[in-house]
Amino acid sequence: MKKFTFYIVSAVILVFSRISFANLINVPEDVQTIQGAIDMSVDGDTVLVAPGRYFENINFKGRNILVTSHFMISGSREDIYNTIIDGSQPLHPDTTSCVLIVNGETRDAVLQGFYITRGKGTKWVDEHGAGTYVEGGGILITFSSPTVKYNVIINNEAVRAGGDVVSAGGGAIRCGDGSPLIANNIIENNKGLYGGGIVMNYASGVIKNNIIKNNQVILRGATPTFGGGGIWIYSEGPVIVENNTIIGNSSLGFGDSPAGKGGGMVIWNAQAKVYNNILWSNTQNTGNQLLSYAALSTVEFNDIQDGFNGEGNISIDPVFLDGTYYLDSSSPCIDAGNPDPEYNDPEDDGSPGSALWPAKGNLRNDIGAYGGPLCSVVEDVPTSADDIGSTLPADFTLGQNYPNPFNPSTTIKYSIPVNSRQYALGSPQNPASSNRQPVSVSLKVYNILGKEAAVLVNKQQQPGTYEVNFDAGNLASGTYFYRLTAGGYTSVKKMLLLR
Repeated sequence: MKKFTFYIVSAVILVFSRISFANLINVPEDVQTIQGAIDMSVDGDTVLVAPGRYFENINFKGRNILVTSHFMISGSREDIYNTIIDGSQPLHPDTTSCVLIVNGETRDAVLQGFYITRGKGTKWVDEHGAGTYVEGGGILITFSSPTVKYNVIINNEAVRAGGDVVSAGGGAIRCGDGSPLIANNIIENNKGLYGGGIVMNYASGVIKNNIIKNNQVILRGATPTFGGGGIWIYSEGPVIVENNTIIGNSSLGFGDSPAGKGGGMVIWNAQAKVYNNILWSNTQNTGNQLLSYAALSTVEFNDIQDGFNGEGNISIDPVFLDGTYYLDSSSPCIDAGNPDPEYNDPEDDGSPGSALWPAKGNLRNDIGAYGGPLCSVVEDVPTSADDIGSTLPADFTLGQNYPNPFNPSTTIKYSIPVNSRQYALGSPQNPASSNRQPVSVSLKVYNILGKEAAVLVNKQQQPGTYEVNFDAGNLASGTYFYRLTAGGYTSVKKMLLLR
């Protein structure tokens, strides 16, 4: 019989309080396949997938669960790039999407932290009587509203047509009749006959803080194409497209419909709210990078290369930091997004009134993927300290131990920042040159009764990022807590030792 690993969800600071239980199913430790773990799960469970290449075409099967790589624990992009769902070996030739979420799942169904590739879509009868299509090369969503975040969705396609198949679309993601949250993903090099990146068909939902690049609408014989290299929207409900960088996408095809148009985006019929996006270097046979037939849509505070009528829209080179899509310090997109405070960038606690990296400038929204409340690092951080300041941490942090659960050793990472006094002694623009004073640091481990089990650090340390190995070879299985105290900062996290 396969085993389950249980973890405790609780609000505890060294004092044990109310406890509830949910299943943590490890792949491949507990179950060999991701699908096998999903099949064993119930609502609220977590399927935690170790790095590796999984030749699967998984189906959530109506379960509102978290399916995640070890990115959940580490926060490292390495875990995303090294945990691969490869859809190239399907069990059925008509079901070749890497991921299917098609049974009424809600936002509590979460797909997080994977490299999703080589899917070719699923043969699907359109819900609204338009015929049979092949859709969702990477991910097919219908009658469902999941959360899809922190994934790299790359080199998928939905281009098979002919016979009884009218057309194909949604190279990376196709959503129909649902309301998903699609956030903080890299959506790259996918292909479709419409919506090379994302298709929203009779769907509402939110598309935020994604990098959508180099996706294509291609020609396939005489099969109809419908444009929208990056995003294609036909919806009767509201669709929010906010703070995305949509770049280098293309749209081929000819005809009276949107065919060959909207290299960046086609809004065919929708109540779309398109705010704070960069659309740049997208190409199409005819027209502009953004094509909108929708009178009810609002397009404002975007940087659109061809220009577009709407409050706050600009058409100026966004000026990216070399080799990335981070904004250069000279970018006109900094502090140029919607000025309503609800769109503000996160605030840097160490510099009130200033945006927290990767946003820049003041708190007003930065146009593009690295602005707004959900902005987060979704590509490799540049090495140029001249642009981002210091490589020293900006704040105290205590990371989740890795691996977790563990046996018998695990690693704990924490950060000590340059504090305000040290900034005053040095240069605020270059904290690396500051006169950095050491800080008293204590990192201790406690058992579930609050009794000290180990002292890992108890000394003065300079600002920086540190890793400590904890060997629990002499301790019993169970739940433990580790506490970091440094410079007035205290944080506690939980870990699980399994023998």
